[in-house]
Amino acid sequence: MERDEEQAPPWKPSLNAGVDLRALPLTPEEGFIASRLDGTTDLRGLSQVTGLTAERIGTTLEKLVSLGAVSPATAAAPPEEEPEAAEEPSGNHRQLFESALRGLTAEERAAKAKTAEDPELSAFCFDPLPAVIHALLENPRFALPQARLVATHHRTASGLDVLAARAAFAADGGVRRALLRNPQLPASLLRRLQGGRRLLEQHKLVVSREVPEQTRRAARELLRSRFSTAEADERVEVVLKTEGRCLSSLAGLPIDGKTSALLCSRSYTSTLLVQNISRWAAAPPPLIAHLLKQELVRRSPSLKLLLQRHPNAPAEPRG
Repeated sequence: MERDEEQAPPWKPSLNAGVDLRALPLTPEEGFIASRLDGTTDLRGLSQVTGLTAERIGTTLEKLVSLGAVSPATAAAPPEEEPEAAEEPSGNHRQLFESALRGLTAEERAAKAKTAEDPELSAFCFDPLPAVIHALLENPRFALPQARLVATHHRTASGLDVLAARAAFAADGGVRRALLRNPQLPASLLRRLQGGRRLLEQHKLVVSREVPEQTRRAARELLRSRFSTAEADERVEVVLKTEGRCLSSLAGLPIDGKTSALLCSRSYTSTLLVQNISRWAAAPPPLIAHLLKQELVRRSPSLKLLLQRHPNAPAEPRG
């Protein structure tokens, strides 16, 4: 584990899409550093390019992250920490299935799967028939390593459903992650896996590039459903911690008075968050009025204009 962390690629920060550096409260030095963020240069390279110390660059990056102009280094980390099944054994097991087991009849494979030991036990995890997966689950030797193989490689909704019906397997991070990446994951199983998760975790799945598009679409519908019934503090959490990125998936959904009050009780220092709220048609009038009073907005004509154009913006006083 420690070795993997040492070999992790260094952070190569870049500006978030749509960020206008001229609208940010930056010193000339901070603006200079921000202009050099290209997503391909790490902190050491930035120090060499700018001639500034790594400490000064790090301080500027922290400020840019707080303003919403740069995503933090941890933003790209996968939400699950459980290890995946090893690739090399998987390849060996698949080869064993193709060479020695696939030629058997379906009935023979199901019968052998109930009593098989490794390596045949793991090889049967590559069987395309749900009946064989059902049989595997009756084998007392079937455990997490095999569950992860089935979750990764099996391609029928029936087989995936019976696997996830075992609470111990469904609770395993490696199994869950493999199921979410499986292109045959049924929407009903997605709801079972993710329905009880917090909105913030559900949003991570909506924007994940590690899952198929159909899973992201189903996750978006699940997020919208959960947002409609979630507590106000959880709604506020997902809006703030995603810098408002979640709002594009929540178009057309209203918020209650308590959620609005909580959003209006905060000070705003993130340009990206204010920009995303300004594009959110459901933003309530009190929130737009509150944002217009923020120091960040008062110092930025472009942000002020975005908010003034919102359909719920307060009317300009007539002089």
